[in-house]
Amino acid sequence: MESGARTIIVLILYSALFSCNAAGGGSRLSHGGEMIFNVLSFGAKPGQIQESTQAFIKAWNAACNFNGRVRLLVPPGVYRLSETTFGGPCKSQSPIIVQVQGTLQAVTDLSAYTGKGWISFSDVNGLTLTGGGTFDGQGRFLWQYNDCKNNPDCVHLPASLYFTKVTNAKVKSINIINAMGFHMHITNSNLFRAYRLSITSPADSPNTDGMHISRSTNVKISRSIIKTGDDCISIGQGAINVTINQITCGPGHGISVGSLGKLPKELDVQGVIVKNCTLQGTTNGLRIKTYPASDPSRASGMLFQDIIMGNVENPIIIDQSYGTKSSKPSLVKITDVIYQNVQGTTSSPVAVNLMCSSQAPCQNIHLNNVNLKFQGNLKLTAACANAQVGYSGIQIPPPCQSGASS
Repeated sequence: MESGARTIIVLILYSALFSCNAAGGGSRLSHGGEMIFNVLSFGAKPGQIQESTQAFIKAWNAACNFNGRVRLLVPPGVYRLSETTFGGPCKSQSPIIVQVQGTLQAVTDLSAYTGKGWISFSDVNGLTLTGGGTFDGQGRFLWQYNDCKNNPDCVHLPASLYFTKVTNAKVKSINIINAMGFHMHITNSNLFRAYRLSITSPADSPNTDGMHISRSTNVKISRSIIKTGDDCISIGQGAINVTINQITCGPGHGISVGSLGKLPKELDVQGVIVKNCTLQGTTNGLRIKTYPASDPSRASGMLFQDIIMGNVENPIIIDQSYGTKSSKPSLVKITDVIYQNVQGTTSSPVAVNLMCSSQAPCQNIHLNNVNLKFQGNLKLTAACANAQVGYSGIQIPPPCQSGASS
């Protein structure tokens, strides 16, 4: 090839690369053919003074509009962000990888938040959020404004990570600390996996659920450590086919289905599996909770298996008078629930407490091999009301008097 032709080809390639960089604001092609969009190239400023919200949104938009394999990179450093929404749909046929190596730190001015999340992903099909970084909600500066303990109609503070209309997602190997509200909220989503997470906030932090799942199907949560001031994981209305595996929970309020029935015409909950989990020092263990005076709905097909309790209050509890003191019973129908191989220690003399609705009694509740020890001198007991309960295997405490053994 003549030198003139070679020069023309080089110029064409250089021009194409320059155009790509200009369009992407500093994107570059990795060795694997993946386009990388670095937030620094879009104006993000590491440090605890200057805010980088718009730079992150610009970097996401560039990545989302790229038709090919793509990665959004957040290098090491501290980045201050106010409310940030990463919205789709995106052009790539492959999952967008969001690699957070640094620490994202929330702005502590509540007026900066109008939605349900601090950092939100919306309408995205194909997402991997990873990188070993940290999401710091700085809730310690804002928990004083949470009045949910005294106000049943309170507005929850923003979740640190809010996922809505997200499909085919993986969230792995990240740290979430000191959320203003929930640490993670997954809603209206499908095919969602989260694993190798570390979620931490103080035991007295209000309404800081580790994860809340609602209106979503085929969700799997595993191999994570959750320490919060509320439920480690809570499952809300419309959750179908949710699997929780190998979770270490505590401090916190345990693993909960509910609360259900607070809102009109709530969706059913169906197909919940909780297995191979350890709860340590939590105020509840395995809990199903519904509001009284609710509209009719159902919570069915639940398995709690191979659970270890360590000094847990209320290890097994169904509470259908949760939240308010209304005399009207709950109409959430709880059926087909299995507790299997639950063992450990409790700080409550009533270790199994199944308080079901008089108008919608619990049906087909089964306990198999429950072996709990009380850390005290009182006799360990079980209590049941309006519950059809069957038993097999070891039963410590002894079965409820109102439950028929099988």
